[in-house]
Amino acid sequence: MPVSKDMIYVRPIGLSAGAPAQRMCKIGEAIPLAGGPLAFSHGELISRLNATPARRSNHSVPDLNQWISEGTDTITGEVQAGLARLHEPREPLAGIALSGPEGKPRVMGIVNVTPDSFSDGGRYADADSAIAHGRALFAAGADIIDVGGESTRPGATPVTVDEERARVIPVIEALAGDGIVVSIDSRRAAVMAAAIGAGARIINDVSALTHDPAALEVVAASDAALILMHMQGTPETMQAAPAYDDVVLDVYDALADRVAVCEAAGIARSRICVDPGIGFGKTVAHNLSLIASLGLFQGLGCAVAIGVSRKSFIDAVAGTTRPQDRLAGSLAAMLAALGQGAQLVRVHDVAETVQAIALWRQTIAASDIEVNC
Repeated sequence: MPVSKDMIYVRPIGLSAGAPAQRMCKIGEAIPLAGGPLAFSHGELISRLNATPARRSNHSVPDLNQWISEGTDTITGEVQAGLARLHEPREPLAGIALSGPEGKPRVMGIVNVTPDSFSDGGRYADADSAIAHGRALFAAGADIIDVGGESTRPGATPVTVDEERARVIPVIEALAGDGIVVSIDSRRAAVMAAAIGAGARIINDVSALTHDPAALEVVAASDAALILMHMQGTPETMQAAPAYDDVVLDVYDALADRVAVCEAAGIARSRICVDPGIGFGKTVAHNLSLIASLGLFQGLGCAVAIGVSRKSFIDAVAGTTRPQDRLAGSLAAMLAALGQGAQLVRVHDVAETVQAIALWRQTIAASDIEVNC
């Protein structure tokens, strides 16, 4: 295998679903991705030394397995571990199944309790309208309601902790009181702690617990699930001039580091979901590359979330100009992410997303798939 030693990545390629994937798994020519329903027939081995361009080579699953069975070196062990992380089913997130017979792509509905959101312009800035909107999104099929009290759009300015907390806590209390799984979208430890006390079961932090030094301890002391998102820079600066040596590998490395920090603090990997942060310190090309290679992030051994809903990169591809005109592009990007194994999608348009996922799943079911090998 033409791989040099420094950092080894295994990207699942040759992804498929349905009866062909099932047959390939049964004869050892494919491996289920994170418990299914997708399977991959090949692995792209990627290596890079420091900041040098990555070296890439593609190998079939049988060839990889044979190489692993014959090898004893460190690289062989890394590839074996990488395949195992790609294969193993994901644990439920806040009690919501992501793999196995009960698992399916899950929908996180967005409730922005802010006056300056890029997508809804403050339509749900007061508690009553935000609660009503959250209930409507849940009724439309959302599995999780994500409540945020601070805009993190490009160029956004921070709000005070007290203001953010005052915005979100009444909404979380009401929705959690209904039995809805609620996520708090915040970078601040004090807001996270208050949200957990109000019934939030997931922490969704765009800074991957780097913004507030106390956030790691707050999450570790709870039993809340955690979504670590990648962001280059801050909301105020992130779109000024985003740059990477290799955006997919750089984002992977950054998230791997944060997962390791969380594990060291006592947050089990099974509680963690990772998000590459589409639109957060990325160009249009960066965003498209991350979606196209999203399967690589399953190698972190965590569930993978993604948010593409109504984001401005869609304008550059589709020629739209307003957030409310980006539904078709949002659904197309979301389905591309599902085709790479995403387990959780964060969206504004829940009913339309649920419909698209239902059709996507039925096309898989139509070929009698049950990837369980």
